[in-house]
Amino acid sequence: MNQTQVPVDRYVKVDSINTRYWMMGSGNPVILLHGGQGSVEFWLYNIGTLAKSHCVYALDMVGSGRSDKPQASYSLTYQAQFIKDFMDTLGIESATLIGNSMGGGAALQLALLFPQRVNKLVLVDSMGFGKEIALGIRLTTLPLLIRLLRPSRRLLAPMLKNNFFNPQSIPSEWVELRYPIFALPGRKPALMAMVKTNFHLLGVRSQVFRPILSQLATITVPTLVIWGKQDRIIPVAHAHIAAKTIPNAHLHIFDRCGHHPHLEYPEKFNNLVLEFLASEYKN
Repeated sequence: MNQTQVPVDRYVKVDSINTRYWMMGSGNPVILLHGGQGSVEFWLYNIGTLAKSHCVYALDMVGSGRSDKPQASYSLTYQAQFIKDFMDTLGIESATLIGNSMGGGAALQLALLFPQRVNKLVLVDSMGFGKEIALGIRLTTLPLLIRLLRPSRRLLAPMLKNNFFNPQSIPSEWVELRYPIFALPGRKPALMAMVKTNFHLLGVRSQVFRPILSQLATITVPTLVIWGKQDRIIPVAHAHIAAKTIPNAHLHIFDRCGHHPHLEYPEKFNNLVLEFLASEYKN
């Protein structure tokens, strides 16, 4: 893959939270939401293609990337409110939300709290459909373990192996771009709060996913559910729960793929999403 042009960093104050984001293109708004402690870099190979026909925003969620990391609960409700406030700040009346992992959970929460702000949903290996989640995430709920974690390049190999079906398919340029974000100082308190609020040793807390599950049938916007069949973080069984429960949902599963289909198969992912955005998809 040729070296990809990195979008220009922009910053905006969302209430008091200094927020980094990328913006490209024009047309109907699309907002890209990364997973827990991720960053805009996770959408490097998607934003440019999607922006050829849409106005696309990718933001560092509150507590993540280069955005501020205030003392907060980092519940899905808190994160959904932050997304809404970001939209208000930039004058975005409604948008398609594309969320991966915890970003998908926050997108679901926003669709339930503020349905008039969501045009369509794309849920990519999304949190919110059950308690099952990777052992590594469950173990981070042990305070001693998370305090001992130190960002280092030695951690990158096992992390990549856990997140991708084929880590060798991920361009080295992306790894080099992402590592400085992973190693930023001051991220640990936000990470600890996020973990404590959303997980315990048995998995996702019931008070996090059960309210979402109980209301899925009320989400009526067209929804595209995308999953990696070999996802080691959130099992593909959750994709089938989503597709079965959300009334206007359409399912696509990538084989030989882990937790981030948009990084492992960017061209196929982008084409799938563009087709979904251009279609009515009415049941």
